Amino acid sequence: MSASSSSLESLIHSIIPHSRVDSALFDDILAHCKDVLTSHIGQSRERDIGHLADIVKRRLSQSRPDGIASVQFTNLLSRLLEQPVLSRKYDSVLFLHSLASSARTPLIVPSFLPSLAPSPPITSKHTPAISPIDSSASSRPNKGKSKADLLKEIRARSGNSHVPESLLLRDTLYLLQGISGKYIRFLTSKDSETEMSLQFTENSGYQISASTRQLIHRLSEVGHLYARVDRFIREREASPGIGMIEQSLCHHLQSRLTEYYRLIAVLESQLTLASSSQDQDTHSTTPAPAEPDVRVEESGLTLKRLDVWVNEWRLRMRMMSVCVEAARDTHGGALVNLIHSYTENGDPFIRQFTDQLLEEVSRPFFETLQKWLFSGELYDPYLEFFVTVDPELAHLQYVHPSTFNTVAPGDGGFSGIGFSADNDDITGERESGLRLWQAKYRFRQEMLPTFVGQGFGSKIFSTGKSLNFIRYSCHDTDWITTREKMSNTHGTLQYSDIFGLERSIDAAYRIASQRLFDIFFDKFRLLDHLRALKNYLLLGHGDFTDQLMEALGPSLSKPANSLYRHNLTATLETAIRSSNAQKDPPDVLRRLDARMLEYSQGEIGWDVFTLEYKVDAPLDTVLDPDSMVKYLKLFNHLWKMKRIENTMTRGWLRTASATKAFIRMPEIEPEWHKIRLITAEMIHFIRQMAAYCHLEVIECSWKALMDFVNEKKGDLDALIEAHRLYLDRTVKKILLIGPKAGKEENLLNQVREAFALILQFYDATEHFYNLCMSESSRRDSERDRMRGTFTGTEKRTALQTSETLLSSLQQCKDYGAAFSDKVQVILHGLQTHVDLDCRFLGIRLSFSDFYRSKRESQQQNKT
Repeated sequence: MSASSSSLESLIHSIIPHSRVDSALFDDILAHCKDVLTSHIGQSRERDIGHLADIVKRRLSQSRPDGIASVQFTNLLSRLLEQPVLSRKYDSVLFLHSLASSARTPLIVPSFLPSLAPSPPITSKHTPAISPIDSSASSRPNKGKSKADLLKEIRARSGNSHVPESLLLRDTLYLLQGISGKYIRFLTSKDSETEMSLQFTENSGYQISASTRQLIHRLSEVGHLYARVDRFIREREASPGIGMIEQSLCHHLQSRLTEYYRLIAVLESQLTLASSSQDQDTHSTTPAPAEPDVRVEESGLTLKRLDVWVNEWRLRMRMMSVCVEAARDTHGGALVNLIHSYTENGDPFIRQFTDQLLEEVSRPFFETLQKWLFSGELYDPYLEFFVTVDPELAHLQYVHPSTFNTVAPGDGGFSGIGFSADNDDITGERESGLRLWQAKYRFRQEMLPTFVGQGFGSKIFSTGKSLNFIRYSCHDTDWITTREKMSNTHGTLQYSDIFGLERSIDAAYRIASQRLFDIFFDKFRLLDHLRALKNYLLLGHGDFTDQLMEALGPSLSKPANSLYRHNLTATLETAIRSSNAQKDPPDVLRRLDARMLEYSQGEIGWDVFTLEYKVDAPLDTVLDPDSMVKYLKLFNHLWKMKRIENTMTRGWLRTASATKAFIRMPEIEPEWHKIRLITAEMIHFIRQMAAYCHLEVIECSWKALMDFVNEKKGDLDALIEAHRLYLDRTVKKILLIGPKAGKEENLLNQVREAFALILQFYDATEHFYNLCMSESSRRDSERDRMRGTFTGTEKRTALQTSETLLSSLQQCKDYGAAFSDKVQVILHGLQTHVDLDCRFLGIRLSFSDFYRSKRESQQQNKT
């Protein structure tokens, strides 16, 4: 026994243990294995181009005995062998020889599928043509029956006949199209139509082997996936509201299925060719050759070869099925984002497939993107883009209100109608600009593809809004048209050029933002309006403020219900003409107006007077109504501070002259000295507050805003945010806003109470001064009467005057003490404030620890 036979027997015993005791089974399996080992199926043939050339020359010499064709062939073959470009010279010559041989036999149709063996030889009517396949095939020993026939006989004897492969092939081709066959059927699950199972139909005479069933199961996966994809396409085509991205997806899938249909058609033609050849052999009257046809044996359609040919489509169908299932719950940019996530796979086939799919599916997205990015127009009827428009604001345009010549309603020109009375008609118009900018278009994060990114998505959103703002608010349509024409010269945006997309986004964002900045600062003079708000509402023009306060002082001291708006407007115009404010641009001056806030019973003009600066679109996008309300709060606070400063300046002049005025009353000189000390304390407080507001808050905040304006970085949102930061910082620091919720204005209320105490102290000082003047006059009259000269009719006694002076003096002392206590409370709040500038304000108010020393002395006196 040879070594190979011994190894084969050991292998059979180890795989099939039952063969150790059953000698008949062992002999049967051993004979079958030897037949398989001695089979010549699948053996490769040597590629001898010299032998092939001899066969071609022999054929040419038989067809043309003059030898000219053989010489021409030899010359052409030598030139072919010298070509370094062609690498498969043998296959090329064999292919041409096969074509020449098959051209004489009309019964053989060329195969459309790649053959796993060379073409069979073709026999001429007169002289047989010998090919390499003939020479190798002729070397096979003629055993009378093929191995397949012997295997069929063994199965027939054992009663295990299998279904013919040709029938299974026919059913398998049906399965690849999602159709049930005769022996193999698709069964749909009762729970879900998408879940399918495979059922094999067998009878007592024919069976299907387990290995064949496994192979058919593998092939049926392609048909199941095809049915799922085809069902999705048909459902989407019947749906009325399908988006453009989903339409593009369906179109791409349908084009892929068209290629798949071509493959099925070729496979069916191959199966029909094999069946016709078998039928022709069956009905032929000529005896069958002893050796079977090599083409039928080695290049015919089988289940295994079918599995090889559809293997690539199995991967494609899997990817298409995954995309189909994902597309049922997503649409638009979210669908593009989902497909893009598959490109991160390491498999080059999957990555290439998804790249091709995205290139087609993302075309509607990029068309919408290009229109939005370069013209500011949004065309998205199916809401698939990551930018959406508010339906209520879609057809609204920016408003240019003419509010400067309107007269507020009132009774006979009565101006005390309140702030909201004549501002309601323009508030909506003011809100329109900012509302259209902020709410007309919205950014949808869920629709943003990941290959665009959050940063570029924000730039795209801002660029489109800016172009839309330039076109419909600034009415600069010529530049938009030029920009759109320029964008068309650089080609279209596409998925395969992500770097080009990023460059286009950066360039469009930079150009649109720069253009919008130029329009705001050059055409609409935004910087002039910001300076006007700083100079007028924040009291930056000192001479104008002094002129206005001096002119309005007597009128504002009257009750609020006795003031008229036209008088205030005339006084404002006078203050402008008598100060450097007259040099400001006319467009700025015509927006400035004086008005009265809503008043209650008992209020005077100082409590309700305010300046107003009117803005229209598109300036109201930056200077929005909320910002104007903050400017109004700042003006009221600074105006009250300026009023107190002027009042205390006049009070100091009065108290400073009291020493000479009351030289006849030496007993009250110490009291006036104390009053002057309190007055100096109040003046120090109010001037430090004013210096802090103007120098450390307004000017520093203004410098930060000017730095942003000079750099011009970002877009209109950045400009709006920079102005809001400037204004919020100013409001927070000037009004001493605290961080505690519900107690933000506690410190501000303390400061306002201190302001009220200063005014009360001033009134008390004025009253005390008048009493002192009366007492001094009374004493002069007494001296004149003692000299016999009567110069007055004063009948009050010295006792009554003394009591009145003491009462008024005590009132001044009480107000001074209350002011000192209030300042100490303010200093304690400033020392614990979270803002560093506010803490430094506390240091400035008590730079010599005056109030701490005063508090310690008061505590010692109590003890």
